Amino acid sequence: MKVGLFGFGRTGRLVADEIIKDKDCTLSWVVRATTQNNHDFASDLLGYPQLKEGRFFTKEEALAPNFFETNPVDAIIDFSSSQAVYEYAHAAKLDIRIVSAISHYEPKELDFFKGLSTHTAVLHSANITLGINFLLVASQVLQQIVPHADIEIVEEHFREKKNVSGSALKLADKLGLDPVTHVNSIRVGGILGKHEVVFGLPNQTIRLTHDVISRGAFATGALFAARYLMGAPKGFYNMEDIMRETFIEKISVDRILV
Repeated sequence: MKVGLFGFGRTGRLVADEIIKDKDCTLSWVVRATTQNNHDFASDLLGYPQLKEGRFFTKEEALAPNFFETNPVDAIIDFSSSQAVYEYAHAAKLDIRIVSAISHYEPKELDFFKGLSTHTAVLHSANITLGINFLLVASQVLQQIVPHADIEIVEEHFREKKNVSGSALKLADKLGLDPVTHVNSIRVGGILGKHEVVFGLPNQTIRLTHDVISRGAFATGALFAARYLMGAPKGFYNMEDIMRETFIEKISVDRILV
C-alpha cells in the first residue's frame, strides 16, 4: 500500500516511522507547512537513509492540479490540521482513500470532508487508536449485559492538558451518562492518555482500560483504518463503526469454528 502523509509534527513523525517500518507499506511522500529540507526524504531524518521514502513537499505544491496524478498513492493519512481537507480534495476524485485523524473540525470543514465520500472511501476519527475505539464498543456491549451497574469514567492526561478528554466525553455520550457527574479527570506528570470505564456491581467491579504508552498507537490505528478502506466502497466511515463490524465478524467466525 502506497501512503501519502499530511503532517510531520510530533505525532506525524511517529506515523511516518511506523509506515516506513511496515513491510506492506511504502511512504511515498509527506506534505508539510515548512519549506525546510523540501524534497529531501523523511526516511533520512528518521534514520533509514537507504530507503529513500517520504519525499517532502509543501502545501502549495500539493495544491497543484496534477500533484496527485504525478505522485500517485493508494491512501492519504492526515495528521496535520483541519485546513488540509481542502488541500487533498482533488485526490478523492482519483479514488484515493483518505484517513483523517484531525482532533477537531469546524462544522463547515467536517461537511466538506464528508462530501469527499461521494468520490471515494473516507474515514474520520478524533482518536484513531485501536484501543479507545475497542473500549467504546466493549463498554456498550457490557452495559447491555449489566444494565443496572454503576458506571464511572476516569481519564488521565499530562498536567498541561486543560480540557476534559474528548474521548471520555464520547464514552459518556455513548453510555448515556451525564459527563459532569460521571467523568473524572486527573492531570499529572506526562501521561499521554489513559481512559478507564468502571462498572460497579454488588459483588464485583469490572474495569475496562486503555492506556496509550506511545504516540505510535495513533499510527497503528491509522494504518488499520487505511487497510480497511482499501476494500471498502465509497462512503464516510469512522473507527468506532469499523471496530464494531470487525468485533462482530470475529465473534461470528469463532462461533462457526467452535
